[in-house]
Amino acid sequence: MDSGPVRRGICLVALLAISLCQQATAAPPAEPRAGELLQLLHNDCGACHGLSLKGGLGSPLTPQALAGKPADSLVATILNGRPGTPMPPWRPFLSEEEAQWLVQLLQQGGAR
Repeated sequence: MDSGPVRRGICLVALLAISLCQQATAAPPAEPRAGELLQLLHNDCGACHGLSLKGGLGSPLTPQALAGKPADSLVATILNGRPGTPMPPWRPFLSEEEAQWLVQLLQQGGAR
């Protein structure tokens, strides 16, 4: 019996688990930066995504709207923007760790 597919499946599950653990442990930034990031989220992101983050020019940023979307993809969108759309790149203003923290906050509904 070829155990290759089983081994590949186990490796895939392990990689997925590691990835999920890394995403779930985005450390909050120290104050006052955490407050600055929340203000940026509500004011700057809210200008397009709605002040309550339920959508506007940009799509909603609610946990329901973000469910099933890979965190890495959302982080890349924040940092690099979306060419051809109004979504600008925020990389000049945010680190990757800060973007990960914001995505985690949005996905868990803690950005209120």
